[in-house]
Amino acid sequence: METVKFTVPGAPKGKARARTVRSKGGGTFSYTPEGTMLYENLIKCCYRQESNNIVFNDGQPLKVTIIAYYPIVKSTSKKKKQQMLEDLMFPTKKPDIDNIAKSILDALNKLAYRDDTQVVTLHMEKHYAEDPRVEVEIEEIKNG
Repeated sequence: METVKFTVPGAPKGKARARTVRSKGGGTFSYTPEGTMLYENLIKCCYRQESNNIVFNDGQPLKVTIIAYYPIVKSTSKKKKQQMLEDLMFPTKKPDIDNIAKSILDALNKLAYRDDTQVVTLHMEKHYAEDPRVEVEIEEIKNG
C-alpha cells in the first residue's frame, strides 16, 4: 500500500471563499483570491518534491492525516509558551480546521488523486510549534 508524507512550511492557511464581482457589462464572475491560489501552489510543490509523482488510483479509497502547527506569538510568556509546546493549550483560533483541510485536499485534486471524493477518512489536529507548518500523510486503504 502506498503512503506519501510531506510538509508544507509556514503558518497554516485556510481556503478563502471565492469572490464574486460584477463586470462593467452587468454580468458577474467568481475568482479564487490570490492568497489562496499561492498557498495551494505551495502545497502542490511540496507534494511533488516528496511523492515521486505518485498518483493514487482512480476510485482508491484514501485516509488523509493533516496536522497543523500554528506559530507562537513572540510576546507569549515563557510559562504559556511551554504549555503550548506541551499540548496543554491548543490553538482555538483561525484558520478553522475545516478550511485548512479544504486548502490541502483541493490543492491535491488531479495531482495526488483524481478527486477528493476518494478521501474516506480524514484525521486533523491543531497544535502550537516554534516551527509552524502543516504535515500531511496520504495512505491507501485496502479495498475488500
